[in-house]
Amino acid sequence: MSLTFTPLGASFVAEASPIDLRTVRDRDTLERIRAGMDEHAVLVFRDQALSDADQLDFAQRFDGTLHARTSTAVLTKNRFGNEALTDVSNVNEQGEILAANDRRRASSVSNRLWHTDASFQDPAGRYSMLSARVVPPVRADTEFADMRAAYDALDDETKARLAPLQVHHTIVYSRHLLGFEFTTAEREKLPGAIHPLIRTLPGSGRKSLYLASHAAEIIDWPLPEGRLLLRDLIEHATQREFTWRHEWRLHDFVIWDNRATMHRARPFDDATHRREMRRTTTLDLPLPQHS
Repeated sequence: MSLTFTPLGASFVAEASPIDLRTVRDRDTLERIRAGMDEHAVLVFRDQALSDADQLDFAQRFDGTLHARTSTAVLTKNRFGNEALTDVSNVNEQGEILAANDRRRASSVSNRLWHTDASFQDPAGRYSMLSARVVPPVRADTEFADMRAAYDALDDETKARLAPLQVHHTIVYSRHLLGFEFTTAEREKLPGAIHPLIRTLPGSGRKSLYLASHAAEIIDWPLPEGRLLLRDLIEHATQREFTWRHEWRLHDFVIWDNRATMHRARPFDDATHRREMRRTTTLDLPLPQHS
């Protein structure tokens, strides 16, 4: 049966089916998924009961080098033994819900800000892949914003003004916004990276805004003015017509393009309900050669 993409109420989000990602190894199917990503930017795969090894294997098969220099890695040892498998959960090594004063919880709260994964690294993140392993009995959605459509909606004068701008992205800044502070040693491991404010996407040729909470300042601009412009652009890009919320089901596997979207976690009662997710993010490097 042929792989199809069915829009889910927003032109940039689609459900991909029928497929079992554990068995996808042929080049044609992998390229078909990539073409779906170029068109939609967010793809939802249902009923993907992946193990950690399955998820790591598929991510590398699909898109190559994995992001492992995460902010979580500087705070604590990865409980899965692999820094490329990011723990997006509210539990500790014993499976108990994190205490309110746990630094891991304090840092993860910043995921509720609009952000792009690994933009504070060079090369930055390309695709993120999130696997739902334990879903709470209440809604704990992830919201996405289409940065291509947000760019398209700008007037020509604004597009021309933004075209040459470069932005410094640092996770130290985004965590500071909510009162979380890294130690001096932790800061040294997270220097940040500089990226263009407007990116051209190779697969589709479309242009996209590239910013979010990690975007701390515009290079060579006065700091207050630059931050105000970035704030205004985020406000523009997160208008209702550019956004969509994913309501998680058990074993959902969602892939999104960090070059074309922002996302944020929506709050839920995480002091009561467990939620366990695993994320892999690939780096924006030359594509792997599939056999």
